[in-house]
Amino acid sequence: MSALIVLIIIAAIIIFILYPRERKEVPQVPQITPQISISIDFSIKNTCDGQDVSPRISWSGIPDGTKSLAIIVEDPDAPGGLFVHWVIYNIDPSLKGLPEGIPKEGRVEGIGLQGINSFGRIGYGGPCPPRGSTHRYIFRIYALKEAILLGPGASRDDLLKAMENKIIAVGETTVKYGR
Repeated sequence: MSALIVLIIIAAIIIFILYPRERKEVPQVPQITPQISISIDFSIKNTCDGQDVSPRISWSGIPDGTKSLAIIVEDPDAPGGLFVHWVIYNIDPSLKGLPEGIPKEGRVEGIGLQGINSFGRIGYGGPCPPRGSTHRYIFRIYALKEAILLGPGASRDDLLKAMENKIIAVGETTVKYGR
């Protein structure tokens, strides 16, 4: 009986080696020298342990010629891999920041469009790491040479693909939150 189990395990290993599963190519974050300064007014209010509202964000250093801004917030420390907390795009580049508590709607008047986060919802979803752990939350802003041709509800990957060859500057900052 145990010889049969060993044989099955060996066969499974050989199959996985000879026939690896195809991996879907996920667009990577472009490597551009950060030029935009971004700061986050972050507190427990912006987490699942608080009111789960988006934080106030401010930025400077948006280059001339910028037609649109986009922000992606990610947790690279999530147990299941990269976890997306916010996707917001087609932000007016004349804005100097975003107020706290952006409504969780696809289209926010005077702000821009929001996409789907890894919670499966539109808008901001605050940090909620497992108890006993501290995670990093990367806030990345992109200055774009044109608006993104996506409607509300785009995913991170959709946005990254749509931004290809349109990024003129990037900035990022990281906040940590633990429970």
